[in-house]
Parts: sequence; structure tokens; C-alpha cells
Amino acid sequence: MIIILKNNESLICDDFKLKCVIGKAGKTINKIEGDKKTPRGTFTLGNLFYRPDKKNKPLSNLKCIAINKKMGWCDDPRSKKNYNKLIKIDKKTNLKYEKLFRKDSIYDYFIPINYNTNRSTLGKGSAIFIHLTKDYKKTLGCIALKEKDFLILAKIIKKNSKIKIY
Repeated sequence: MIIILKNNESLICDDFKLKCVIGKAGKTINKIEGDKKTPRGTFTLGNLFYRPDKKNKPLSNLKCIAINKKMGWCDDPRSKKNYNKLIKIDKKTNLKYEKLFRKDSIYDYFIPINYNTNRSTLGKGSAIFIHLTKDYKKTLGCIALKEKDFLILAKIIKKNSKIKIY
């Protein structure tokens, strides 16, 4: 199954058209860390992450992982070992990272888009997710959906589904 970002404001998946929002600066094939652009291409998807203290485990064919306070996503281009990967954070963590256990609700559910994950290139972009939005405010490079639409997507996608962003 392929999920298609048809334009900058809708995801097409099977018979569903889901309203979404992308990066503030549009799309690019030359992604750079911090450019606020959504990467173009066809990508696989990662596991589904959720906040068990706020949300129920969603119905999904994807593996569901509970988010805890010690989880982060490394966006530090100085760290070849950890760049664009899930990391455990603590007081000794001396890396830049995206905190996954947030006060706002955008990461109550999210799915990593496997952009720049295998043999990642430092500085080419990290932490590109499908996550939640309440107001369709442009993102820093991710794709965001309202919760009801995210849950529809989570239910119908498969482990081998891909997303095509063009």
C-alpha cells in the first residue's frame, strides 16, 4: 500500500482522503537539518509511537511502542552514531534531540517516516514524522493530521506500506 501526499494538504490512502499539513517551507529533494522543508521521495514507515498516559494503544498493523519520559530522537549532526535515531535521554545526554514526551499533544501519536535513516547522512534532516495537529499549523518538516484522521491511517496501513511525497 502506498500513501500519497497528493498536494500540500491531503494524504490519499485507499479510499480515504485525509487533510494534512506539511513543512512551513514546502517540499524539497535537498533536505537540510532545520530548513523547515518536507523531504520529497518514497519512504517506508517506522513503528507507531503513542503516549499511554494520555491515549489508548491504537488499532494498527504497525508495532506500537509506548513513549516514556526518557525517549528522544537525535537531531544532532555531530553524532554519527545517534543521528536520526531513537535515543534514551538522561541528565548526561550531551546531544541535541527532539523530546518525544511533550507537554503539547503533537507526539501523542506519531509514525517516523524512514527518511535519511539507513546509513544516515549528517545534516540531511532528521525526525521526520507523521504526527498530530490541532490547528493545521505548518510543521518543521513533518506531516501532521488531526487525531481522528491519524487513527484512520493507523488502522489501514500495513507494515510494508510506503509514503510517496512529491
